[in-house]
Amino acid sequence: MSQALAAFNAFGPESFGNMVCQQAPYFSTIQPELVDLKPEYAEARVPFRKEITNHLGTVHAIAMCNVAELVAGLMTDASIPGDGRWIPQAMSVKYLAKAKTALRAVANGQEVDWTTAGEKTVPVEVFDEGGQLVFTAEITMNVKLS
Repeated sequence: MSQALAAFNAFGPESFGNMVCQQAPYFSTIQPELVDLKPEYAEARVPFRKEITNHLGTVHAIAMCNVAELVAGLMTDASIPGDGRWIPQAMSVKYLAKAKTALRAVANGQEVDWTTAGEKTVPVEVFDEGGQLVFTAEITMNVKLS
């Protein structure tokens, strides 16, 4: 089991989320609330706050990229074999609608082969409070296994 998954299970979503933001302070800019983490799945919420809005009053693009990278990275860590390592290599995003509410980001890796090394494409979907899909990302993770 990955250290991240073990810590999530041991400390709970709120404490683990605080630890992640201390280790990688950039994530704290969106004040993520982790909802779930398990192999092949991660989910987080981002509260709607003025600090993450743009000149239109909607959630800015980089805030959505930030939460996408967070859930994709945590899900990757929870999914690869315990001796594996990973690093984000590329990100392709689509902005589908204006995000005017809190957001829910989901990384679903059920279709990814986590047993082998190499480039893995992690899909992420971000929804507004009404369930509308507002953003998608495909994040390429470079996975190395010992």
